[in-house]
Formats: sequence, structure tokens, C-alpha cells
Amino acid sequence: MSATTDPSQTPESSSAAARRSRTDCRDARARCDARVRTDGLSPAAGAAPTSDTAARPQTRSAAVGSIRRRLLGAVILATATVTLLLAVPPLRGVARQIDAMNPVWVLAAAALELGSCVGYVVIFRLFFDQVPSGPARELAWTEEASGALLPTGGVGALAIGGWLLRQAGMSTRQIVERSSALFFLTSATNVAVLVGGGAMLATGALGGTDTVPLAGIPILIGVVSTAMTLTLPALIRRTPGRRWPTWLVDLAAGIEGAVDALLHPNWRLLGAGAYLGCDIAALGVAFAATGHSIPVDALVLGYIIGYLANMLPVPGGFGVLEAGLAGTLILYGAPATQAAAAVVVYHAIAFWVPSLGGLIGYGRLRRRPSQGLARP
Repeated sequence: MSATTDPSQTPESSSAAARRSRTDCRDARARCDARVRTDGLSPAAGAAPTSDTAARPQTRSAAVGSIRRRLLGAVILATATVTLLLAVPPLRGVARQIDAMNPVWVLAAAALELGSCVGYVVIFRLFFDQVPSGPARELAWTEEASGALLPTGGVGALAIGGWLLRQAGMSTRQIVERSSALFFLTSATNVAVLVGGGAMLATGALGGTDTVPLAGIPILIGVVSTAMTLTLPALIRRTPGRRWPTWLVDLAAGIEGAVDALLHPNWRLLGAGAYLGCDIAALGVAFAATGHSIPVDALVLGYIIGYLANMLPVPGGFGVLEAGLAGTLILYGAPATQAAAAVVVYHAIAFWVPSLGGLIGYGRLRRRPSQGLARP
């Protein structure tokens, strides 16, 4: 930042420059929106409300059917996972380990998962403060259920949430900017924890296995991804005359929204920490239920890296998430049988707690009027 700032620039001129940068970004978004309207890619402002009203029940019915199918598919995969544990001889040790788990620790893991869900509701309301508190909580829970059900995790959840917000009357631009800001803020929390876990592992302060690749690669990934993300808005501001794609301009606006939230502290930012921290703690407590402990740095890195497997197109992530989490935990020194048992129990908790809460939230949303939930 200091390398690109004129040393003679006064604080007042710096503020003016910042305002001009934000204005440039808004102008770029306006030009992109105008181009989209000119190309006929957006709905006409004067579209007949009758056709939209007629199409909305069909869209909602299709969405409900899709959610039901995904829930059924996830239940089938969960049942198949349990069946494999009981039927395949090498996996029976994992089933016995699960059977011997301390139920008090398992209940504690469920409570922590509930705390993670509440944390998401808190941070969601920071970015969607124009939605009344009741519908906002229901929308946040519905997004969490979608994240548990959809194979793409958080990205798919934001898409479902965006569709619901559009039904509530919020503009597409607001949805894209605020949803991407929420996504980048929660992703920034993940990256910060990833780098912190790598640093902890590098120092060996918390008992993890210290090797250069295991400690250095997470730090490198975190630093590079952060630098690339922060470069995008600066690049768009420096080339205001270029015809950037609309989605890229909106993405840059979302990054700026996340940075702005960090620069203006609000107590709801604690929700982002609780959303991730309680979820990691739930996995750690599930591991403790097996009667073994795992170093904090290995737990953190195993969780962050292992969750990348959830991007594979499998409903609920059953099978792939277990493999990703257990594999990385074992890589960072966890005992294999205990790691597999802890991950299976954790995933069951991480699936059902947000799913049940989200189904309740979605049911309450369906009983509300489809329009007018968002304040102007």
C-alpha cells in the first residue's frame, strides 16, 4: 500500500483518492449494467407482472422438489457409508471405535456445531441488514442447509440464498455484491486460519509434526490466494475505461465489501470466527470422543485442507468429505482408525444439525409472502 502512495499526499487527499476509487468501481458497474441491458441479457424493466407471478409458483415447486431429491440422495449415501463400515472387514474397527465413543463428547460436538450455525446467522445479518430479523435468520439457516446438501458447499448455498432473496424483492446487484462480500469474508477467515495453522506447525509450539512441506505449503497457498484476491479490485480501478465483464466487476465489489467490513469493526464479525471456529472444534471434540487427542495445528490444517474434497459433485459430500478429512488428519499425524471414526461422526453431526435447522427455516419462509421481505 505504501509503495503506491505519494509521500506528499495529505490525509484529506488520501480520503479523496479512496472516494474516487470507489466511484470508479461504481461507474464500472453501471457501465456493465448498461451494456447488459443493451445486449438484452437482463429482464426488461417493464415485463408483465402476470407472467412472472405465474412462473414463480412453478419455480418454487421445482426448488422444493430439488431439495427433497438432494436430501433423499444424501440419506441414501449416508446409509451406504454406515453399511460399508459394518460390512467391510477392514472398516469394522472404525465401527467398533464409533460404538465405543464417549456420548458426552459427541453431544458436545453437536452443541459446537449448533454454535457454528448460529455464528453464520450472525455474520449473514451483517451483510443483509435490510432484511428483517426473522426472515434473515430463516434465510441464513436455509443457506446452511443448502451448503450441507449441495455438492459445491458454500458456493451452492449462496446461489440458493440469492434465489430466495430475489424472491423477497432484493435487486440482483445487491444480492451479488452482498453475497460475494459474505463469501469473501468467510473465505478470508479460512485463509487466515490456514496460514495460522501452518505457522503453528512450523514452530512446533502445539505438538504437531514439523516438516517443511506440511507447514510451508499452507502458508504459501494462503499468502498467494490473498494477494491475488486483493489485486482484482485494484486492477479494475486502474483501468476504468476497459469493458470488464459484469460478473467480474460485481466480484470485485464483493471483495471491497468484505475489506470494508474488516476495516469497520462490528460485533457481528465475531460470527465469522464462531462459524469456522466452532466447526473445527466440533471435529476436535469428535476426535476426543475416541479417547485420543490431536494437536491443534494438525486439526486446523487437516480440517481446512480436507474440506476441499467437498467441492466434488456428491450430494452431502458423503464419502468424499470423509476421505478428504480423514486423509489429511492422518497426513498430519492422527491415528488412522480414530481419525476415520471421528470424521464419520463429525460429518453426521455437521450434516444433520444445519439440515434440520434449514428445513425448519425454509418451511417458515414458504409461509411468508414472496415479496416485500427486504426493506429498500
